[in-house]
Amino acid sequence: MLLAVKSLIEYMEDGLPRPSNHAAAYPPLREIQKNLYWKPTDGALMKRKAYRPETQAVRGGTDLSKKNGPLATPIYQTSTFEVTDNEQQLRATPTDMFYTRYGNPTHTVAEQAIAELESADKALLFASGMNAITTSIFALLQSGDHIVAQRDIYGGATKFFGQWLPKLGIETTFVDTTEYDQHERAIRQNTKLLYVESPTNPLARVIDLKKIVAIARRHNLITMIDSTFATPINCKPAEFGIDLIMHSGTKYYGGHSDLIAGVVAGRADLIDKIHSTRTTLGGCMDPHAAWLLLRGIKTLVVRVQRQNENALRVAEFLAQHPSVRRVHYPFLENNPQRALAMEQMRGGGGIVSFEVEGTGEDARKLTEALNLFTLAPSLGGVDSLVSIPVLTSHAMIPAEHRAKMGITEQLIRLSVGIESADDLIADLSQALAKVGSAREHAHAD
Repeated sequence: MLLAVKSLIEYMEDGLPRPSNHAAAYPPLREIQKNLYWKPTDGALMKRKAYRPETQAVRGGTDLSKKNGPLATPIYQTSTFEVTDNEQQLRATPTDMFYTRYGNPTHTVAEQAIAELESADKALLFASGMNAITTSIFALLQSGDHIVAQRDIYGGATKFFGQWLPKLGIETTFVDTTEYDQHERAIRQNTKLLYVESPTNPLARVIDLKKIVAIARRHNLITMIDSTFATPINCKPAEFGIDLIMHSGTKYYGGHSDLIAGVVAGRADLIDKIHSTRTTLGGCMDPHAAWLLLRGIKTLVVRVQRQNENALRVAEFLAQHPSVRRVHYPFLENNPQRALAMEQMRGGGGIVSFEVEGTGEDARKLTEALNLFTLAPSLGGVDSLVSIPVLTSHAMIPAEHRAKMGITEQLIRLSVGIESADDLIADLSQALAKVGSAREHAHAD
């Protein structure tokens, strides 16, 4: 992107004529110049002032200088950009005003906002979270390489690592999530990547990021984390030394269950490689979806703070309920990982998983008896959702793999939204009572 900005600045300032019909298109590139504080005289990149997350979410990626112009970032709803001549065509190619598969000014603002929130060098947008994972792997690994991945990861990633990558000559060894000696023992001479997720889906296990980074550095490995459940508001893995941070932007970044998006942030050298592969594979976001993502980011802090509060109250309620066998939430007082979670995270997140007493059928009936928790896959939005992982997020992986992860038929995953915590608890209470009563009647018969 820096080369793109530099080449455009040179074009703007070298005296070449600028057509009048391009007048509206050029200011955002000036905005990028100011945003990055590029100094054409010496090529130095000056850092933006470091604001707190609340400010970064609202103002990240934008030009804070005094000016006349739109407050909201424009949507560049175009597939291509016109130029005045072929010389400019060559100069435009590496910029975000060439062809939207390569980049787009709306993308650029969202990517810069995400990079600031993640404390990362750069960020990239993708058409989905899975596209972010697959494109990154294809960019960084080749046939004959090896991955060490924790067992507790999203089911789609498990399927990709376990079923698709072997077809391309890339092997993956899955290890117990919090057994760090297993991570190290699994490393081979051809291992290139250490892939983790924290908190995990759906059991909300927390990974010791310092230990993961230490292992990776001893063996010169790239580290990549799926940090979707944490969000940069609760945890910034880059500050622990993680190389690449992936999010399903569909979830908390978007926050309203109205877009599909993927995000990868991290080291500039790795992001540049991934960008080149994204351009080839074509998994870019639509500009309007990028704008929706940017709008969602502006309320990310206030949403996540409310979801942290609500989820903790819901978890505490479930933990004392007689019809609940076990509750998985990192900030619960009796959670064995609570100390680690509180050291690494600013909040426990919005996901609460729990196992009900009874059978898988009881779990199904409970999810269907809820009113405010909508029965739907996905998570992270303002609306509270409920799902059964063996039927949704982890349905595509073998039952024996799920068993090793601890995912049972009785496990229910709640994505806690921003509604009243009292109302959400009341909804859970009535559903638990209804299912408990039906189970008692069945036993009596």
